[in-house]
Amino acid sequence: MIDLFGLEQTPKRIHDKPEAAALLEVLKALNTHPAVAWCERMNSGAARMGGRFVRFGFKGCPDVLGQLRDGRLLGVEVKAKTGRLRPEQTIFLERIRGAGGVAFVARDLRDVLRELRPL
Repeated sequence: MIDLFGLEQTPKRIHDKPEAAALLEVLKALNTHPAVAWCERMNSGAARMGGRFVRFGFKGCPDVLGQLRDGRLLGVEVKAKTGRLRPEQTIFLERIRGAGGVAFVARDLRDVLRELRPL
């Protein structure tokens, strides 16, 4: 959202897939947030490579893992507007929080700003 002389405007997303567009927006917000030391996109899924089936990442791994400047683990699951967490994603985010880290679901940059505001 852009505040232009008191008029709020939400820029149009240029990506066709809502979750991919949200991921780009969330990564930009995290990479520029002063509380975030670093963050990286975690690819997960599976593919057939040659005659082998290869799995990337692990079940429940958030879309973005990182570290806050105070040393805490950061986990962010990015979802489109109507996307829902799978049970293993919910469990992993709870594990991060339970160990003192910061974990949340983000649908756009506003969620990042809201969740990291108190830090």
